[in-house]
Amino acid sequence: MRKAIIALLLIVCVVGAFLFLSHRARPVAGGSVIRARMNADIASSDPGTRRDANTDAVLLHVAEGLVAAREDGSVGPMLASSWTVSPDGRTYRFMLRHGIRFHNGAPFTAADVKWSLERYLAPETHWRCRTDFGPGGIARVTAITTPDPHIIDVTLDRAAPLFLTMLTRLDCGGTGITHRDSVGPDGKWRYPIGTGPFRWGEWRHNQYVDLLRYADYRSLPGKPDGNGGGKQALVDRIRFSVIPDGSAASAALLRGSVDIVDQLAPNELGNIQGSPGIKLVSAVSSEFYYVLLQTNTPTLRDPRLRQALALSIDVAGLTRVSTHGTAVANSSPVAVVSPYHGATEKALVQRNLPLARALVKASGYRGEPIQLMTSHSPPEMYDNAILVQAMAREAGINIEVVSLDWATQLARYSSGDYQASIFGFSARLDPSLTFSLLIGDRATDPRKVWNSPAARDLLARSIATGDRQQRQALFDRLDGLFRQEVPAIVLYNTRRVTALRGSVVGYRAWPAQSLRLWNVAPGNAR
Repeated sequence: MRKAIIALLLIVCVVGAFLFLSHRARPVAGGSVIRARMNADIASSDPGTRRDANTDAVLLHVAEGLVAAREDGSVGPMLASSWTVSPDGRTYRFMLRHGIRFHNGAPFTAADVKWSLERYLAPETHWRCRTDFGPGGIARVTAITTPDPHIIDVTLDRAAPLFLTMLTRLDCGGTGITHRDSVGPDGKWRYPIGTGPFRWGEWRHNQYVDLLRYADYRSLPGKPDGNGGGKQALVDRIRFSVIPDGSAASAALLRGSVDIVDQLAPNELGNIQGSPGIKLVSAVSSEFYYVLLQTNTPTLRDPRLRQALALSIDVAGLTRVSTHGTAVANSSPVAVVSPYHGATEKALVQRNLPLARALVKASGYRGEPIQLMTSHSPPEMYDNAILVQAMAREAGINIEVVSLDWATQLARYSSGDYQASIFGFSARLDPSLTFSLLIGDRATDPRKVWNSPAARDLLARSIATGDRQQRQALFDRLDGLFRQEVPAIVLYNTRRVTALRGSVVGYRAWPAQSLRLWNVAPGNAR
């Protein structure tokens, strides 16, 4: 009798476990799915904190901000239906949309916006853009108030024409509003509970991230527009699969294991182009590749050596070889697709080995090795480093290439622990935001490489005005100072190529180049 009871209990446990696991798996197992490749795992699930471009792209499907960047870079409504600005330019009043619910069913109110914004501004959150809303940023936030359940006021210490643009920044997580249950009782982040067309599903580190269709999503009217406009979840699930190797990603696309390969490596283009059932979508982007230089290190302190390094590089040739002709060479921190990329910014730095050698000699440089940090993800990072090394050698500059895994390189960049680095920056839709990647006080933010008082002044003035002509003049002056002081060397703006299965419909490329999979469908049943 005892054995029978034990056997019965074992059966009940096994059946119970099976039913539990089946229930857990059901939301991500069936229904329609879009499968997209990522070249690396996301850094976290907390918008705008520990992040990279992949993290930003995934979380923009889950958490939405008050406003969003449109296709042309302007600011449009998202969770706010409209807004007004006080006559002194210091107080922004946002009127919130009605009828929106978070993914946990809770109603969306001004109190939730206040909680999210205050959490972002708390030092312990480590929000990427917190310093931009502090004493040294565009303006300091002095008050966040909720005069009505659907009205929120944000008051600044001074007028800031770029305030709304800053809220839309992809690297800030679009200042996505999340429910307070995203954080546990212990104050630690759990997972994002947002308002977007997809809700958080499952994250298996270094394997995949699953997002699930949010059935109660309230879309804006009209067509999709950048990260805003009308957005619909047309599939039950999005799976972002981590496939670091470009060849493996291409093979997965060709055999139908994935539907979309974004950021197709230039050296993989030949394996995909012309393949039956595959189509390519591309756009020149605001993404940049730089050689970042730590100007406070003894070897690179003399601007003449940095100028020599810039003059040793054939930017057009490097771009053509490294990207297989897909990218656009650029010597300016103002992107080639920007309306501010004028005559000053269009001038490419031309290779001049005699002048480079003369500057090397004048700087007192004696051939000390300069370590150039890079990685193989994406592959052109390493290719760029090898080409820079070879070109610099002809000017008498000894470059030593150090290849790291991407996570280590990102950590070293964040801490400023390098001499020189090949580095890629994700898209910014305003030149002030691009310059701000470089300009700042490295004592408080080690990521900054350009601590020039003149540059900081010009950047602050570009942020403080909304006048088109004044801003163009300021960017022209910043560009000239950048070429003179050389805290970094711009190489090119990418042309981001996305390969799709021929049946996929609705995918659109744009200069901001975040992977947007709302309004996208596989085009056939699975």
